[in-house]
Amino acid sequence: MRKIKGISRDTLRFILEVSRSSYPNEFAGLLQAEDGIIIDVLILPGTESGKSSALLRLYMMPNISTVGSVHSHPGGSIKPSSADLQMFGRTGNYHIIAGYPYDLQSWACFNAKGEEQELQIIDDRADE
Repeated sequence: MRKIKGISRDTLRFILEVSRSSYPNEFAGLLQAEDGIIIDVLILPGTESGKSSALLRLYMMPNISTVGSVHSHPGGSIKPSSADLQMFGRTGNYHIIAGYPYDLQSWACFNAKGEEQELQIIDDRADE
């Protein structure tokens, strides 16, 4: 299992914006990391989004590695549901839930057991 140091600020902003744009439906994707930093969100073909759930078609995942998942909760609660916990166990050890109103205070990261864990926001490097 890879150790993750944090999430790119731009990636977190992307997650919050996509969650906001998907409202009132849920949004879901998988997280990818490079050098210990979550830098990308993979949207799988066939993902279904509704007002109470989003369904990832894991069999559509290309042969790449992921470190966890991300999804939104339009109702605002960022507590993982039992369905969330089932998915967490299959997709890695870093799982972000973004809750309404999808700002920097309305998200959290959980491990595969559903326990909240700290995830540092890392400022993106300026292009040189």
